[in-house]
Amino acid sequence: MNFFQIFPFLRVFLGYFYIEEQKDSRYGEIMDIGKTLNESFDYAKDAVWEKWVRWLLLIISSIIFPLILGYELEVYRGKKPAPELTDWVRLFIDGIKLFVIQIIYAIPTLIVLFLSIGAAVLAVTSPTQAMALWGSFAIGILITLIVAFITGLFAAMGAVRFARTGRMGEAFNFSAITDRIGKIGWGSYILALIVVYVVAGIIAFILSLIPFISWLLLLIVAPPLAIFMARYITLVYDSVPEAAAPPAA
Repeated sequence: MNFFQIFPFLRVFLGYFYIEEQKDSRYGEIMDIGKTLNESFDYAKDAVWEKWVRWLLLIISSIIFPLILGYELEVYRGKKPAPELTDWVRLFIDGIKLFVIQIIYAIPTLIVLFLSIGAAVLAVTSPTQAMALWGSFAIGILITLIVAFITGLFAAMGAVRFARTGRMGEAFNFSAITDRIGKIGWGSYILALIVVYVVAGIIAFILSLIPFISWLLLLIVAPPLAIFMARYITLVYDSVPEAAAPPAA
């Protein structure tokens, strides 16, 4: 099954961004983004479909979340096809490291969120100022989302750098991360991430609307969705040549 058979509206949306003059670059031609989506979809499907034991183990790994994070790192390392779940201790330790990296990247967003909520609360000194509360809160949430998206741009590439080098510090090598995003193209990179976030959000939203069993469906779909997104980010990262990186200590 083709990815665009499931999300046909995305073909129209992506077609709006087609740039003829850049058709030789990976993201200049819009169907290259389509190809990345399709490759990621096929990769995730092949990882679990008719491989029920692996799918079950991945569901368990999603519950014990450091394991699924460790598995995502295996995908970030460019392994193809999707690897088997082996060396559970290493997966767990790698997952903990990635979780720490994610927490550090989340700190700016959390700070802005707490400051926004605090400012909104302090702005209200009487019931008549309820509009001020909601206005301040709305602005705070908007700023928080912007900060979260900006940090997410660096976090995605940082996770792949950590996976490739084994060094947690490389996840925060902002000079190398900025250089890679620049080679991909900031506009192309931002568009690529928006697309995959939209897809993941739509899937989660649709499943959440199903009464009674939405939680179960989300749990079942969580592993292939995580693999899909990890593979997609990997392909975006590998869309430009990578300079030699220092080996892990």
